[in-house]
Amino acid sequence: MKVLVTGAAGFIGSNLVLRLLGTEPDMQVTGLDNINDYYDTRLKDWRLAEIARAAGDGRWKFVKGDLADRDLIDRLFAEEKFDIVVNLAAQAGVRYSIENPDAYIQSNLIGFYNILEACRHNPVQHLVYASSSSVYGNNKKVPYSTDDKVDNPVSLYAATKKSNELLAHAYSKLYNIPSTGLRFFTVYGPAGRPDMAYFSFTNRLRAGETIRIFNYGNCKRDFTYVDDIVEGIQRVMHKAPVKATGEDGLPLPPYAVYNIGNSNPENLLDFVTILQEELVRAGVLPGDYDFEAHKELVPMQPGDVPVTYADTSALERDFGFRPQTPLREGLRRFAQWYKEFYM
Repeated sequence: MKVLVTGAAGFIGSNLVLRLLGTEPDMQVTGLDNINDYYDTRLKDWRLAEIARAAGDGRWKFVKGDLADRDLIDRLFAEEKFDIVVNLAAQAGVRYSIENPDAYIQSNLIGFYNILEACRHNPVQHLVYASSSSVYGNNKKVPYSTDDKVDNPVSLYAATKKSNELLAHAYSKLYNIPSTGLRFFTVYGPAGRPDMAYFSFTNRLRAGETIRIFNYGNCKRDFTYVDDIVEGIQRVMHKAPVKATGEDGLPLPPYAVYNIGNSNPENLLDFVTILQEELVRAGVLPGDYDFEAHKELVPMQPGDVPVTYADTSALERDFGFRPQTPLREGLRRFAQWYKEFYM
């Protein structure tokens, strides 16, 4: 089986590739990534080196390139004839989308369109793609269900992710492409993205700087450990939506969307407390560190939402799986990795 993972040098993508290489001996994996400098590329290089060490037997190929390069994408699909495509490449970050919208249009819209067109002209068994909990915007109903209306994004990033779902639905309907969108909820873990709160807090605390806690600490996040996300993706990959014909004789769209979240939102101040304790435990910070002197409670930032909370009942029903890694366990693994990587 031939699988394409885009964003393979990214946080989730690299972990997915490692899992597939380690658990699917009959699978050949191609990774695509442009290695952009949105954050420190040393992390991306380290992730790719970890994959190269794990691959060993020639089942792994890496292509450096951009989703927005239509010729590259078309050529890659024509040559490789992929069975499954997992599109995890995207320009991430809510706040950065306010400062640099062009990057989101190129990667998240044009890039995703190129993937859809390639799947149209080189039929695949299943297209799985990353959406985001951000599509729920300021939804007042919790937990968030995939049955909820998501027509009011509060950031450009969220709007591009909702657009991906709409485009995938249209292509599934028009060209009978089985597609599944996965709405991820605040993914964290070792070798994650430095712009995420747990990572940037750690960097700032270690540098003796102040961390800013938004909405005066009154935010709740459904923190989801990366291994849980990856297991969910792997299960979904192997179970594409069924192709069927409607009463009008036309194909019903083989299309689905699922939440993948921990279904246990944590208060941001509690999260910071656990992070601090685990950083001390791992030796990243000294036991007498004055945390109170390095905290600042500030208002909500544009594009942020006060709470994320996943209803994962559909994922449990269809795949018998729900994320369960406790926050302390996940942050402990992050702190241990951080100590080894940076100190």
